[in-house]
Amino acid sequence: MTIGVRRRMGVEERRQQLIGVALDLFSRRSPDAVSIDEIASAAGISRPLVYHYFPGKLSLYEAALKRASEDLAGRFVEPHEGPLGARLLRVMRRFFDFVDEHGPGFSALMRGGPAVGSSATNALIDSVRQAAYVQILSHLGVQDPPARLELVVRSWISLAESTALIWLDGRRIPRGELEVQLVHDFAALAAVSAAQDEEMGTLLRGMLKDEPDDGPFADLVTRLISLAS
Repeated sequence: MTIGVRRRMGVEERRQQLIGVALDLFSRRSPDAVSIDEIASAAGISRPLVYHYFPGKLSLYEAALKRASEDLAGRFVEPHEGPLGARLLRVMRRFFDFVDEHGPGFSALMRGGPAVGSSATNALIDSVRQAAYVQILSHLGVQDPPARLELVVRSWISLAESTALIWLDGRRIPRGELEVQLVHDFAALAAVSAAQDEEMGTLLRGMLKDEPDDGPFADLVTRLISLAS
């Protein structure tokens, strides 16, 4: 009979393991409710050993947030293929996959959690928003956005965040409906801006010219027409 021997982890490997364990616990409960003892137990090590790798819970929390923020930012990366409406819908599905998988952790990321107000946490949140902003502009083919377009895109990103946070509080609206609604919201914000600005009007026409009749943007137009009739 062979007796298994626990393999000693290197410093960086152990750090990454602890971050993964913390993220898993934070995805199920608020980080405020997760103790260092729980993290140590789940990692199979002692409490003092956790402090050997991280000086305190806050530093471990910020490391976990960093990994989560990188994952979330990556959800906005989408190939530049096909109609824009369909691309945005795929992005929203991946975004809500993250929200669904990391409910309490997502809330903590957006609201600051135990590190609320800290410069490190604020920088992580801003990095996610900026990554999303850059990705959306790339899909619109715009490198130097006019002020109205910047307002539309950043407002839409904030709307996606707040919609997800509200949805997590009871999940009273089917997730799939919200994903489509947020794509509709993007088109609606662009349309309102285009009604007041010719440059935005040109951009909106470019957005819509290749949209199929069964796409989310066309679906919005059909629904609006039915309301007016």
